[in-house]
Amino acid sequence: MKIALAQINPTIGDFTGNLAKILNASKRAADSGARLTIFSELSLCGYIPADFLDKPSFLTRCQQAVEELRIATASLPTAVLFGVALPASASSGKPAVNAAILVDKGQILIEQHKMLLPFYDVFDEQRYFAPATSQRVIEFEGERLAVTICEDAWNDKNFWPQQLYPIDPVEDLMRQQPTVLINISASPFWHGKRETRRRMLQAIAVRHKIPVFLSNQVGGNDSLIFDGSSFALAADGSFLAQAASFREDVVLAESSAPTGPSTAQPVWEANEQAEAAYQALVLGTRDYVLKTGFSKVLVALSGGIDSALVATIAVDALGPQNVLAVGMPSQYSSTGSVDDSRKLAANLGIRFEIIPIEQIFAQFSGALQPLFKDTQPDITEENLQSRIRGTLIMALSNKFSSLVLTTGNKSEMAVGYCTLYGDMVGALAVIGDLVKTRVYDLCRYINRDRQIIPEAILTKAPSAELRPGQKDTDSLPPYEVLDPILEAYVERDETTAQIVARYGFPSSVVEQVVRLVERTEYKRQQAAPVLKVTPKSFGMGRRFPIAARVQV
Repeated sequence: MKIALAQINPTIGDFTGNLAKILNASKRAADSGARLTIFSELSLCGYIPADFLDKPSFLTRCQQAVEELRIATASLPTAVLFGVALPASASSGKPAVNAAILVDKGQILIEQHKMLLPFYDVFDEQRYFAPATSQRVIEFEGERLAVTICEDAWNDKNFWPQQLYPIDPVEDLMRQQPTVLINISASPFWHGKRETRRRMLQAIAVRHKIPVFLSNQVGGNDSLIFDGSSFALAADGSFLAQAASFREDVVLAESSAPTGPSTAQPVWEANEQAEAAYQALVLGTRDYVLKTGFSKVLVALSGGIDSALVATIAVDALGPQNVLAVGMPSQYSSTGSVDDSRKLAANLGIRFEIIPIEQIFAQFSGALQPLFKDTQPDITEENLQSRIRGTLIMALSNKFSSLVLTTGNKSEMAVGYCTLYGDMVGALAVIGDLVKTRVYDLCRYINRDRQIIPEAILTKAPSAELRPGQKDTDSLPPYEVLDPILEAYVERDETTAQIVARYGFPSSVVEQVVRLVERTEYKRQQAAPVLKVTPKSFGMGRRFPIAARVQV
């Protein structure tokens, strides 16, 4: 049997648009001879609807959309397997179930519910969904299909060092002697996730001697980015087919193929991390802007590397005609920073405007002078410049209906080297999950064929330029020291002692960084949503109290 993997980019709550995508992909698959077309988890309503699932009207619309899809696909020669949320039984105490539905020729053949509901990192499915108590194999076209939903395939005791759940749905389904294992997923991207997914499902295929078909969602939804990267594996773990990463795609494979062709091996490798991260950020930026009903963005260009990277991502996501760059130099801004910004804008083909803030800063300072008399200039005056810039760019945002992309990186957000209501204002923190050294990696990737980001931006010492001669290292350890500490503490939850032992950094430096992280939680919880590209990002997947006294 020919099976198609159809990875689409759904929008949460856009039933009309999602249904159209499913129909179009199903027709394309049918034209290629597919007898079964597989879509991703919650593909009909979008993943994850969060508190929309508490609204009975939303779940009623899900039921209506299922009926619309059943009727619309009745004449197609391909059956369609898709995901949707449906009302749970009143006795479950939950509003919904996470369901996979197989329709063929106008008939619903199976409604399978998700059994394992993740409750870690960005996932909170136990809040909304009632878990399935059992699952069954379905006979279809001479095959016995074992249908699992995302996490249901992620509890293999032979693959993971520790199981999160007491049951393994795959193991239970294997007792029913299926001939094909299907996993419909909405599995978000981060560094290394594609390899983990591939190795995990290969292990299942080889151990149970069964072909495995994975259809994964693609696209950005708020902070989460879904890479797609759907694939089909033969029973020996070799690749039968592989869909593209970071874009919609439809690929076909034979369910009974003994081994995969040698040319269909995974294209993602460890040395392609920069490329994958860049593609993910472009996709996440595009979908955040377009799915929220906007088309244009603003970027404050400072002449630094962070704003250069954000501007480049914005251009690749939305086109140069939809990006406006604004320089807001003060008396402390170097001529080189303005010139570098202008050169970058020319390289990107975007409009660049300058609004000097020196006079505005003087007026603000004059207004505050009666209250500030007998005090010395300090970080207050530095932050005031940043807040003037924030006010100006938000005024442009209002006037021209353009979203502001913030330019702060993960290193800055981690230690609070950023200004509330200043450089933190905006709709989306595009590079808020990249530490500074990763920012340089992506900029070098961008310049791999030709120089887009001027060399001067890549080589100058990082500086906020808020006082004469200022450098980031005046306040922070060098990024080559700071970033490994942050990755260890924030992403891997290592202790101060473990970090000192791993890297040999002075304990006083590590303790200083940890204190900064803990003291600035209040800033991060007021920040714009961060596009997630690492296993642990700031935002919905990292939940800490603000009013706390942490002993380090």
